[in-house]
Amino acid sequence: MKQFDYSLDFKNIDFRQHPELYRVGKGEQGVLLVEPYKGEILPFWRFKTPEIARESSSKIYSLFLEYLDREDFVGADMARKFLQMGYTRSRRYANHKSGRKYQQNPQKLSLLQSKAQLEKIFCR
Repeated sequence: MKQFDYSLDFKNIDFRQHPELYRVGKGEQGVLLVEPYKGEILPFWRFKTPEIARESSSKIYSLFLEYLDREDFVGADMARKFLQMGYTRSRRYANHKSGRKYQQNPQKLSLLQSKAQLEKIFCR
């Protein structure tokens, strides 16, 4: 697999028009760079509560299926990355009370338990 190319001019490239420039990369690489997909998917990416996370993951998954139907590999991969990012961020909040890996900032246990439930929603 080719590495994700961070040297591209992401502000000026439309990856729908130039999918040949897209590289999958590792994990969630490029998820917040690749347009127009970032702009289409990001507004639906939420995970504050289990209910919001369910709505979010359902909408992003439906976008994933739409991209597949249109044979838009870049869009489908970007939707997959947002779903994966929902899972990993939810897991981070469950593992690290503050949501930050390297800073301790204790929060209420109920919030922590709620965040742990969110990962299951994005991973279904």
